[in-house]
Amino acid sequence: MSTSALPVKPAYQLPVQAEDQGWLIEQLWADQGVGILGGEPKSCKSILALQIAVAVASGRPCLERFETKATGRVLLYAAEDAPQLVRQRLASIARASARGLEELDIQVIVVLNVTVDTEIDQQRLAQTVEQLEPSLLVLDPLVRLHSRDENSSHEIAPLLGSLRELQRRFQLAILLVHHARKGAHKMRPGQALRGSSELHAWGDTTLFLRRSKDRLTLLVEHRAAAAPPDLDLELRAQGDTLSLAILETSAAAQAPASPPHDDAEHVTSVLANAQCEMTFTELRAASGIRSQRFGVALKQLKHEGRVARTDTGYRLR
Repeated sequence: MSTSALPVKPAYQLPVQAEDQGWLIEQLWADQGVGILGGEPKSCKSILALQIAVAVASGRPCLERFETKATGRVLLYAAEDAPQLVRQRLASIARASARGLEELDIQVIVVLNVTVDTEIDQQRLAQTVEQLEPSLLVLDPLVRLHSRDENSSHEIAPLLGSLRELQRRFQLAILLVHHARKGAHKMRPGQALRGSSELHAWGDTTLFLRRSKDRLTLLVEHRAAAAPPDLDLELRAQGDTLSLAILETSAAAQAPASPPHDDAEHVTSVLANAQCEMTFTELRAASGIRSQRFGVALKQLKHEGRVARTDTGYRLR
């Protein structure tokens, strides 16, 4: 049997990707990228997947913050939800984005079963993608799309490989909704996904929703880009609209708290009058400020570079 060498190109002749074409949704999902939206039970995974779909179809920012960079058609398969519920949710999310559902090019696969680990359904899915040319394919959830052992890399890798081949062949983004493993609340997003580590390795992006009591947090990981900080979300259902939204306290928590102006100035005044280094305890006692407020003021002064810490205490710079 004759063989031929693999085709190669010099690195400088590889296609150039324009900077503004790197994202489908800026900081949230790579253009033509594959990945997983995972999470614990009742963490609004399907809602976020639909919200991403609406953002891509409408061109509106996702979560009212992340700019949609590549608007286009979305192909959706929601294996666990009745068509009526899918329509109701999509319509509610669209209205929250000031759009009517009829304005959005979202095509929904309406057969009962699609098994992407079988050759016939792989071919049917490829034919559908070829015909519709979507920018984004959403498959929700992975567990309903196959009959393989998710814990076996030998079994799950070919399934993921077929989806990667689909993405490359038709140049679209693919989002898989997937469940978390038990006890995932202390793990990194990728490690918290149920099943083989192949799932984490496969994705260009991993979004992970984590719920702790009444708090819902979105964690983001990218293969080749910096991730935004963790975001606290809330589900807003107002009238006939539905959406996940970022809590403003989420962004505020990323910046150091600013102490009251008088506290910081008082600490610097105490150090100036002392004319020597003071330990933490000496400085707090001399300032007469409560422990929590004193700690915040001192942290801010160090952040601003107005106070320095040495082996023996604190001093003014």
